[in-house]
Amino acid sequence: MLSEPRSGRLAAWGNALLAGFVGPDDAALSIVGEDAVHRVEEIPGESGPVGLTLALGRLRALGVTGLRVALPAPGHPLGLSGPPEFNARALEAEEAVVCFGAALGLVPEVYEAGPEGDVHAEVLWHCLPVREAPPADVPSLGEAERELAEALREATQVLTRLDVAGSGPVADAAVDAYRARAERGREALAPGYPPRAVRVLELAQRVGLLVDVAYGSGHGGAVSASEMGARAVALRPVERTARRALVAAYNSVVEERERG
Repeated sequence: MLSEPRSGRLAAWGNALLAGFVGPDDAALSIVGEDAVHRVEEIPGESGPVGLTLALGRLRALGVTGLRVALPAPGHPLGLSGPPEFNARALEAEEAVVCFGAALGLVPEVYEAGPEGDVHAEVLWHCLPVREAPPADVPSLGEAERELAEALREATQVLTRLDVAGSGPVADAAVDAYRARAERGREALAPGYPPRAVRVLELAQRVGLLVDVAYGSGHGGAVSASEMGARAVALRPVERTARRALVAAYNSVVEERERG
């Protein structure tokens, strides 16, 4: 939950490009981020993998006017609309981008390349048919913000009850990583997004931080298998709320355009 999903970067900066807020090269650089390269294959009209700049231009020509994020998990097809083949690929990757304006979606496949000590990520996006239907279980920004406030209280209570409340090296490292990420990524949602979407995204990441601390912490009292299971049961609804809010934030500009 701490790291920004690649589907989020693609949707956010792709939406900024489609709306005319940024140029193609700037959008592509922001989407790639710290990865080595991104390519897109199986785009209609192209015979092989192409770069992001060409791919986004091709999607626009095919009628795409917006990009939505899906962050599915087992039993929770968040942001998906089918068909089953696309949903299965997205669930395996734990993320996807669904186009608005054309029945297409994009699922990332990540490869590690390079010598030991200098390994980098290369991403191949698979462009696949999707069903044109409302995405599953995506709340409005207002709903997400209200749910997050309660989820933050619940996560804090769970951490306290399980004796994993913000002490120890794992928790400290998670907090440091979150702070560094926050300082680095002030424009994570890209130009054109409303301030409320930025606020919801930041709060969702904060809740996700607490969930990651609780899952990954090796200190405190909850160390047995049964206690770890109880921790997962307690935190699962909180993690679900944070994922729903992330999707709501990334998808907000498309939802506003659809309503308008």
